[in-house]
Amino acid sequence: MDAKTTTNNKAANLNVGAFIKKYTMVIALVVVFIFFAWWTEKRLLYPQNLSNLLIQNAYVLVLACGMLLCILTGGNIDLSVGSTVCFIGAIAAQMLTKYNLNPIIVILLSLVFSCLIGMWQGFWIGYVHIPPFICTLAGMFLFRGFGRAILESKTIAIPQSEGSVGKGFLDIFTSYIEVPGLDNDVKWSAFAAGIIIACVLVVITVFNRIKKAKKGYKQASAVSQFAKIAVIDLLIIAYTWKLAHYKGIPVMALWVLAIVFIYAFITSKTAFGRYFYAVGGNEKATKLSGIDTKKVYFLAYTSMSLLAGLSGLLVAARVGSVNGDTGNSYEMDAIGSCFIGGASAYGGSGTVGGVVVGAILLGVINQGMSIKGLDSNWQYVVKGSVLLAAVIFDVVSNKKTGKAG
Repeated sequence: MDAKTTTNNKAANLNVGAFIKKYTMVIALVVVFIFFAWWTEKRLLYPQNLSNLLIQNAYVLVLACGMLLCILTGGNIDLSVGSTVCFIGAIAAQMLTKYNLNPIIVILLSLVFSCLIGMWQGFWIGYVHIPPFICTLAGMFLFRGFGRAILESKTIAIPQSEGSVGKGFLDIFTSYIEVPGLDNDVKWSAFAAGIIIACVLVVITVFNRIKKAKKGYKQASAVSQFAKIAVIDLLIIAYTWKLAHYKGIPVMALWVLAIVFIYAFITSKTAFGRYFYAVGGNEKATKLSGIDTKKVYFLAYTSMSLLAGLSGLLVAARVGSVNGDTGNSYEMDAIGSCFIGGASAYGGSGTVGGVVVGAILLGVINQGMSIKGLDSNWQYVVKGSVLLAAVIFDVVSNKKTGKAG
């Protein structure tokens, strides 16, 4: 074997290794999905179950986007988000049932309250330098207590009768998109939306390649990039085809997609978004470069609470009621989704795309085990094992790259 062949083999091995490392969680998601599809005798693939996979995990996707910003600042987390979900859900439920306020006003006021919570915690963390773990742990107890006090230790149901304020609130979050003339037994509007989204992704990819080529930027080969887009498009079309055979596209999906796209844009396309990575990479150097790190922490936790408030509304609408245990352990699902999706426990690395993969992976595990009727105790065992494996992978990888001690 000559030197050239040896070099080519080494390069090929490096490329394969880099590919596996980069797409580890995506590969894991595919394997887990195939396993549960087989284990549940294809019941996981039923249109209703695939629709529920999105609806039941909407809060995780929303919370995980906000949690990512906290983790990027140095592996910090927010333990109060589950309690904030309960608190905001309680406020919204009381405004709807007790004061009969317009649903739009309820949503706006709820988001204002959640933003104030985030500003409160962000102030102590960013400007007074209270450790995030301690500050948000206190918030976890505070807002859970406030939520239960507002509920008066009762379960408050949101009215679902036609013409009621509660019904209007539910429709904003839990209805399905219908297009006159297109919808019948098969919701063709859902399938059409999938095709449109697939085409848009191709167009965006083409324009991005042209833009980078004009500026002389180095980019991946056209074959690999379009192959990746083709796979994503096929999955989108297949998923919307399944949705078309149930009730179509749930409005809740639009809320989730909006948050995912906004945070993906912020973290990947804006200078402000890069500040979170910079703080997590080296906070002292970031401060010396003129970036206000206090403001970065403040905005990270304000953003997190704002999304927790939105999740509180999503959960209240989906369940149709709020009680003192609403939002229990939601922070763990959000944290787990981030770490499983590739966010570093040391901060400074992670993507919204990875977070989405992590959230879907957890969702598939939950859905598959529920369909199979597995005891809830074992569900915790499986989720904990997956999270531990993801963090171990992160730590080992960081040691190899010199980031960990």
